Amino acid sequence: MIRSHLSRSGCVLSPSFGLALLALVVGGTLACAGGPPRERGTFRSPDLVELTRLDPALTLEIRYATANNFFGRPVYAEARAFLQRPAAEALARVRRRLEPQGLGLRIFDGYRPWSVTKLFWDATPADKRQFVADPRQGSRHNRGCAVDLTLFDLASGRDLEMPSAYDDFTAKASPTYSGGSAEARAHRDLLRSAMEAEGFTVYEHEWWHFDYRDWRSYPIQNLAFAEIPATD
Repeated sequence: MIRSHLSRSGCVLSPSFGLALLALVVGGTLACAGGPPRERGTFRSPDLVELTRLDPALTLEIRYATANNFFGRPVYAEARAFLQRPAAEALARVRRRLEPQGLGLRIFDGYRPWSVTKLFWDATPADKRQFVADPRQGSRHNRGCAVDLTLFDLASGRDLEMPSAYDDFTAKASPTYSGGSAEARAHRDLLRSAMEAEGFTVYEHEWWHFDYRDWRSYPIQNLAFAEIPATD
């Protein structure tokens, strides 16, 4: 994770960091030496499902496919989101649970190729690498079992107020932060309770990041979005 002026998936960085990161992006693909770590053990066969194919009512705002992220340039070539099938189906149930309350889910990120994790690591100065996920271990996003999201009002299309913005790496981002408005905290807690009811666990430092309960059962993957087979 990136804290303070760095982030796992977005916040303000120094110009030198941005230039280093840009140097690793080549022709819309990610330059990456080596490959994902070799893991021991038995894993489930990956079954990444595109969220909007499974449930078209899920709304996407994929930050890494835009310039609205921590280095101001797209990393993903496509604005798409995937999760392992059980996690995707659970997320669809969360959306249906919230719909009668006039609320929808806006997805910021889902499955993340391992090369993106390595991209962040390689572009981060050595003295700041404690703030980023180590590609030697991979991340839960790499396994297709982590999702970043928020709530929005179905009638207006506006995001609900939360104690912090997405990828605000201060104390305000904590799911237990006690400051801010009571309404914002209530929205945050509503999202958490709805997600937990379907087997997700909030990350301790980020109210928007949820891991599906079976994340340990899936291997680290490095498929680009275009390489993921289409499934129903």
